[in-house]
Amino acid sequence: MEVVARLVDITTLDLDAIVNAANSDLTQGGGVCGAIHRAAGRELAAACAAVAPCPTGEARITPGFGLPARFVIHAVGPVWSGGRAGEAELLASAYRASMEIARREGLVSIAFPAIGTGIYGYPLAEATRIAVAAVHEEATLTSGFERIVFACFSQEALDAYADEGVAVKGGGQ
Repeated sequence: MEVVARLVDITTLDLDAIVNAANSDLTQGGGVCGAIHRAAGRELAAACAAVAPCPTGEARITPGFGLPARFVIHAVGPVWSGGRAGEAELLASAYRASMEIARREGLVSIAFPAIGTGIYGYPLAEATRIAVAAVHEEATLTSGFERIVFACFSQEALDAYADEGVAVKGGGQ
């Protein structure tokens, strides 16, 4: 199994699934969520409405529509409130729920953004540590995953994954 971090636009990845850092209504937002909705096309909003709402710490799946990825897994991370409101468990749960959906659907390749680190304000280093641990834990439950990509939006994010021991590769697939 390959687990890598890449400085790449998640909407360009040709994998079984990409994960959207979604809001609980699964409506188009800003950041990675907005980019995924724009790249997927209008059909994504209707598919999201059919499976919404999605509580914090959970995930839902839709087709990828206009994306190279076959599916989008919409994961809702917590809004950062200083770390004393269960944020760490909720963030880990969002990653675990995404992996569980992928496993259930028989998907072997998946890409994650840095869930919660944008407008939700989760500190990058802590969020990265949680993401890597949760994904590693879920990946060890099955031998089905072939490729897991942490799609980084900035060099700072890429460095945070490298600091957690994730192999760094160039952009692209």
